[in-house]
Amino acid sequence: MKVLLINGSPNEHGCTDRALGEVARTLEAEGVSAQIFHIGRGPVRGCLGCGGCARSGAHHCVYGDDPVNEALALSESCDGFVFGSPVHYASAGGSITSFMDRMFDAGSALLRGKPAAAVVSARRAGTTSTLDQLSRYFIIAGMPVVPSTYWPMVHGSTPQEVEQDEEGLQVMRNLGRGMAYMVKAFALARDNGLLPPEPETPRKRTNFIR
Repeated sequence: MKVLLINGSPNEHGCTDRALGEVARTLEAEGVSAQIFHIGRGPVRGCLGCGGCARSGAHHCVYGDDPVNEALALSESCDGFVFGSPVHYASAGGSITSFMDRMFDAGSALLRGKPAAAVVSARRAGTTSTLDQLSRYFIIAGMPVVPSTYWPMVHGSTPQEVEQDEEGLQVMRNLGRGMAYMVKAFALARDNGLLPPEPETPRKRTNFIR
């Protein structure tokens, strides 16, 4: 069993990474493999809604010059996901937003039914609105959201300051235990023939413009 943790901060070893690292170490202690994937500092293209990913049927984006397809390739062998972002203007960073727009559009079949969680870091505020933004991806993709004992956020301007947020780090550890439990429980269900429900087809697409 493996969980992929996406670091959506431009800083590879900053506050977001410190939060994800706490989750990853807890997962490993629970017998679940954890990999942290940093999206990097380079530009990440936004989704054009071109439909090329759907037409190809290959679970990859038509743009191959940034980390989205690399993450999608890793996703095939993963049982759970944690997405981490710093708070930028009371919302997720621009790079991780573009990244998730395309990852979820192109890779919905790889993600559906797998547990997911979001963690965020901030100096002071904007965390709950950012968590709300990120969690909406999981709901539309049919991914069960992993619980913890409080909102999964840490506070501080540096990783050293995050170390002082004892409650925040405890919440990360509890999130890691919750994720480990869910991926193990889902694996046990699959081994016994209990699979996630398939959505109805064909998909209805209703708008209100006549």
